[in-house]
Amino acid sequence: MHSLSKTTPIYAMLMISLLFAAPLSAQDKVRVGLSSVSATNGSIWVAEDKGLFRKHGIDVEVIVVGGGGARVVSSLVAGDLHFSVGGGEGSVRSQIRGADTVIAASSLSKGLQRIMARPEIKSYQELKGRRIGITQYGSAAHLVLLLMLKKWNMRTDQVQILQVGSSPAMLASLDKGGIDAAVLTLPTFFVAEDRGYRIVGDPITMDIFYLQNTLESTRGFLRKNRDGSLRFMRGYIEGIAYFKNNKKESLDVLRKKLRIQSEQERDNRYLEQSYNLLATAYNDVPYPALKSVQTIIDKVAEDEPKVKERDVKSFVDDSLVKELEDSGFTKALYAR
Repeated sequence: MHSLSKTTPIYAMLMISLLFAAPLSAQDKVRVGLSSVSATNGSIWVAEDKGLFRKHGIDVEVIVVGGGGARVVSSLVAGDLHFSVGGGEGSVRSQIRGADTVIAASSLSKGLQRIMARPEIKSYQELKGRRIGITQYGSAAHLVLLLMLKKWNMRTDQVQILQVGSSPAMLASLDKGGIDAAVLTLPTFFVAEDRGYRIVGDPITMDIFYLQNTLESTRGFLRKNRDGSLRFMRGYIEGIAYFKNNKKESLDVLRKKLRIQSEQERDNRYLEQSYNLLATAYNDVPYPALKSVQTIIDKVAEDEPKVKERDVKSFVDDSLVKELEDSGFTKALYAR
């Protein structure tokens, strides 16, 4: 797997992107990379599993790249992928370094992480001096923690930020007393709530916007494969609608992809809670919200000041989504 670093020459990235922009074959094979295994990918998994991409003449291979948004965007720039799904920051950073990447859509405008704290911590003010777990620096969990601290007018040096790993690993650390709070994603925060941990921060109720599950590509690919990209986007958007409209079938797909084999009522309840939250949070028309993109830009500007010189719209190409909305395709999916 190729990687993108700060030292990669700009002309090299541009050449890779141009090579990668070659037209699709007649079979229209498309590779989509996921930055992690998460229930938030439910709509894409449903589109793949239910043949919604094939319905529109696209043979899609969904690949779990892992390693977070930066790694999946590196694979996109290297030509290993046609589309990637990450948190947006990798795309923004690669663009200001000269890569041809662009944000084409986003199924979520607000993140689905929550800060869960030990029962004795009753408010965010009591997080001062406490140990807060995240997956890793630069992750979505790290970003949402920074955004919440900013919203609360708290400095990062007023808390102890620890890299712990996955959400289940953080919950285990909470149970053992290794940390006092953690930024958890679904379904782990439902498990944590059942164990008595408190919600002290939720992006949705705090009205914090940031990118999660952004669909990225390259401008060259979208330009040279407009028809194929449009058909891919039809499957992508129809996957969102199918997920929202078909609970049982979507739960079956989530169970399979997340490898949940337990028949326990408790585990199925957590999965159903995750589905219900996603079905509400998914955007019917997956425009990448500019407010969410701006949040990423502000974050990147802390160590890449030149990003401030760019218009927020320059990081986005939502023309595929707009064309499908204008054609009535999206509206028809919810009129059945």
